[in-house]
Amino acid sequence: MSTVVLVAAVVAAGLIAGLFYAYACSVMPGLARGDDKTFVEGMRGINVAIINPVFMLTFLGAPLLAGVAVFLNPGPRPWVIAGFAFLVAMVVITGAVNIPLNNALDKGGDDYAAVRAQFETVWVRWNVLRALVSTAGFGCLVAALLTRRG
Repeated sequence: MSTVVLVAAVVAAGLIAGLFYAYACSVMPGLARGDDKTFVEGMRGINVAIINPVFMLTFLGAPLLAGVAVFLNPGPRPWVIAGFAFLVAMVVITGAVNIPLNNALDKGGDDYAAVRAQFETVWVRWNVLRALVSTAGFGCLVAALLTRRG
């Protein structure tokens, strides 16, 4: 059972790290090419669409599964603990920075230039940090799996 939980944590962490990576290297640069209205309305649409069971399963599932794996994996425990800590940091960053920015964007009205100016640079910067932190969590869990196997 411990191997199944650790593998599930690795898969969930890889998916969420990949999502934030995709935002960093394609979604946000792509939206940045548009005018202010396109950017703001595009992000508003994305923010609604992303709240779905598949996203929530990976976003919350990765740290939850890593936390369970801490107690089930006595061998490579430091790697699992580190992976768990990075994934919790990802959730904290999202809750403390990205979600409030998303909410402000949603309530920002129709002055698209002002709304974008308050949102884009800060959100992108923190998303890059989320991508790095979640990738570190994924890497630590992979190391735990490899250490366990090898």
